[in-house]
Amino acid sequence: MKKTLTYMLALLILLTSCESITPTATTTPPPGLTPAPVTPTSAPLEELPLPAGYGVRGAWFELYFTNPLSPLASQKTGGPDGPLADAIDAARLTVDVAIYSLSLNSIRDALLRAHNRGVQVRMVMESDNMDRADPQKLKDAGIEIIGDRREGLMHDKFIVIDNSEVWMGSMNFTDSGGYTDNNNLMRIQSVKMAENYTKEFEEMFTDDKFGPDVVAETPNPRVTIDGTPIDIYFSPDDHVQASFLELIDNAQESIYFMAFSFTADPLGEAVRARAEAGVTVAGVMETEQVKSNIGTEFDPFKQAGLDVAMDGNPGQMHHKVMIIDQSIVIFGSYNFTNSAEVKNDENLLVIYNAEIAEWFIAEFQRVYAQAH
Repeated sequence: MKKTLTYMLALLILLTSCESITPTATTTPPPGLTPAPVTPTSAPLEELPLPAGYGVRGAWFELYFTNPLSPLASQKTGGPDGPLADAIDAARLTVDVAIYSLSLNSIRDALLRAHNRGVQVRMVMESDNMDRADPQKLKDAGIEIIGDRREGLMHDKFIVIDNSEVWMGSMNFTDSGGYTDNNNLMRIQSVKMAENYTKEFEEMFTDDKFGPDVVAETPNPRVTIDGTPIDIYFSPDDHVQASFLELIDNAQESIYFMAFSFTADPLGEAVRARAEAGVTVAGVMETEQVKSNIGTEFDPFKQAGLDVAMDGNPGQMHHKVMIIDQSIVIFGSYNFTNSAEVKNDENLLVIYNAEIAEWFIAEFQRVYAQAH
């Protein structure tokens, strides 16, 4: 990839520092990325520095990113799982968990404490991961865990607490998910958002409907919080790809993405079409997935001359993020694949907020700096 000397030096400083970086208009961007002017819609965001991560708080949300480069990452402490465990500890009534895999002791212990003090704790999981030690400890304590028992994956990573807040993102609640992989985790305080995720949870836990067995029944497909519109999608229920394509097709200035797996031809074709139309495109893809995936979009992107690289993290670059026009963020558990569209249980948000987009762009810059 082509980088200016200034960009390389600036990001060298960034990567050798253990301190979190607040996005600003002067942050050195990847090629073609000029920070968009941000018009605050609420009180200024408050940075939440983590010993092994990055965080920010707004009036209704908290947003966290892992930091595999932190010296504390090897100790499995100081990451985004800390605030999540604190939120579980504050639960009074209910904690509903839909998670692909669980091995973080902090989350396991917080769920056990909640159960022991009388909070209703329920879980759905990918069946293939239920025989691990931590899920077994929860089951032994009396917490009911339902597996998907399907060919597709129960690939969600979300928690609903007290029917009033949702934690979601790309981060599995595992040691690697919190400390060696690049991931995001967002807390959204909204009763309507919680209603959406609770409905999806009940379909799996109570109705035993997973993957293509479910139907679209999201109570509030668009939620507006303090002036920020958020579109909510569950897969395969909501045929996510059609809406995803529309967002890409409407990109006017830029598309930046971080993709663990990118094999969906329609999405790849749409991105290349916007690049041909003059939209700036840059992306980072997980190296091992590029090398192992059949039908990866990496090669067509490179052949089209796009600024797309393989990640440099020895762990996994596990994000599933696309940032459009520096103001729209698409993220969740949904990989850019056909399996995510038609087989797996997934969730995805589209947030229309330039301030939040700034923080995802800062994470893109960190990941981009390590790429090759």
